[in-house]
Amino acid sequence: MKNRPVSRTPAGSTTQPGSTPELLEQIRVRAYGLFEQRGRTEGHELEDWLRAEAEVLQQKAKTTAA
Repeated sequence: MKNRPVSRTPAGSTTQPGSTPELLEQIRVRAYGLFEQRGRTEGHELEDWLRAEAEVLQQKAKTTAA
């Protein structure tokens, strides 16, 4: 079983307080994927989270608008 980071919204995140656990989980999973793509290099947690957040929220906006 892989070690997965604890799901926390980092400082600097634009995800609103009270966001659904499902949304936060989608962002967390995407951020972890970005971490793995980088070769598990530490020190980019906020960058990964913010990129994942932007991608997930953009995808959500597209599916909501459709």
